Amino acid sequence: MVGEAKLIENRVGKPVSTDDLFRFIKSVISDEQQEETGPFYVLDLGATRSLVETWFHNLPMVQPFYAVKSNPNPAFLKEMAALGTGFDCASLHEIETILSLGVSPDRIVFANTCKPESHIKYAAKVGVNLATFDSNCELEKIKKWHPKCELLIRIKVPEASGSAFMFGSKFGALPEEIVPLLKAAQEAKLQVVGVSFHIGTGAINFHSIQGAIEAAKTTFDFAAQLGLPKMHILDIGGGFTSGPKFTDAASAVKVALQKYFPATSIIGKRERGDVKEYWINDGVWGSMNILKDDHDEVICTPLTIKNPTCEGLKTWNSTVFGPTCDPNDTVLKGFKLPELDVNDWLVFHNMGAYTSSRGNDFNGFKTSAIPTYILALMPPRKQEK
Repeated sequence: MVGEAKLIENRVGKPVSTDDLFRFIKSVISDEQQEETGPFYVLDLGATRSLVETWFHNLPMVQPFYAVKSNPNPAFLKEMAALGTGFDCASLHEIETILSLGVSPDRIVFANTCKPESHIKYAAKVGVNLATFDSNCELEKIKKWHPKCELLIRIKVPEASGSAFMFGSKFGALPEEIVPLLKAAQEAKLQVVGVSFHIGTGAINFHSIQGAIEAAKTTFDFAAQLGLPKMHILDIGGGFTSGPKFTDAASAVKVALQKYFPATSIIGKRERGDVKEYWINDGVWGSMNILKDDHDEVICTPLTIKNPTCEGLKTWNSTVFGPTCDPNDTVLKGFKLPELDVNDWLVFHNMGAYTSSRGNDFNGFKTSAIPTYILALMPPRKQEK
């Protein structure tokens, strides 16, 4: 039973206690005393859910795509699928594994910058239509076998993160290669929809995240200057650890995203009596169109510059308007919020089905231009004491 995984059916959403864990381990050992007990893994699904919840709490604006290579255990991947993550696949076999769980192919990014032609053909066949590249050779293969595939250009970022595992020179276009590759994709009539990078696994210098996201923004700008369709996906890599280091990394990611890729922010405010009124840069003509029918399930969290957590702040009855001239473009009404300023943020949770897909470009506010941030979520690494 070497390498066999034992499953703890923990459905309470948090890790089991140490006592319960050891009782479970002892029961496994006891059940198999008639045979020599080899090594085994214990998979606590409650711990899995807790880690994913921690992710969404700290980075609600970033959709995690779990790197299948880091832990391909079927029970674990099934749980991750149920929790709503996407998947970072590097091969035909990994794509097959995820599709066998009933996961839609649009929740997969084919994140290998050098793919065998047979794997590219398979991706085209099953509808995996998002992939990475960093060379002309890869563009030629994709043009031949999957010309409708949307692409992320992977860029090489400075190795300044102090990561335990760096990617060296194997992955990512060098700065001087980015524009020629974008031009080559343009000439091949291939659609580059975003940028991908990875700062390395187990990073300890989180200032490097800002530099990497700045480099990605520069690539977005290059694409715009070349007249390519507006990019809308930023894949910020993976390799984060759990615990305090993850909190630090998440904070660095949020600061950098707000600086270089601002999303839904406060663009105006007004006070009428005890009611605070705010305008944001998205609304019911855009991602919030579902609110035309149902306001009951809205989960909105403020994110301010002065006090990011907003803990302890007095709240007020507030109205939040969308940016258009439609008087019915009202996102929230009678909603409790702390006092906000221009350039503060509102994070809207569970904005998945029928949000961007139903939005339009009314009044020139383009839903299609709202970016999506993708990250390949890696498993927790053991923390050093």
